[in-house]
Amino acid sequence: MTQEEKIQIEERIVEVLQTVYDPEIPVNIYDLGLIYKIDLAEDGALDIDMTFTAPSCPAADFILEDVRTKVEAVVGVTSATINMVFEPEWDKSMMTEEARVELGFE
Repeated sequence: MTQEEKIQIEERIVEVLQTVYDPEIPVNIYDLGLIYKIDLAEDGALDIDMTFTAPSCPAADFILEDVRTKVEAVVGVTSATINMVFEPEWDKSMMTEEARVELGFE
């Protein structure tokens, strides 16, 4: 895959991540800052590091499956590994400005 193709696939991955929501929060996981790393290899293998707003998130399994299903459907992605990480610990400063406004933090 060319660098241009890789960039286009990564942009599409971000777009689909912006359609994944925690059922309790009206902002998508990407804008919440829950995605720490998106690493797309030349062979299409995708590695994502993500976290939750709290380690005991009751919707964790649902959200992880939604992420996996959606990113694996992106043309150019051959496989996806979703890694749960809790370092650094998530805090509201990781949200986009739009997310902070939507949730009333600005």
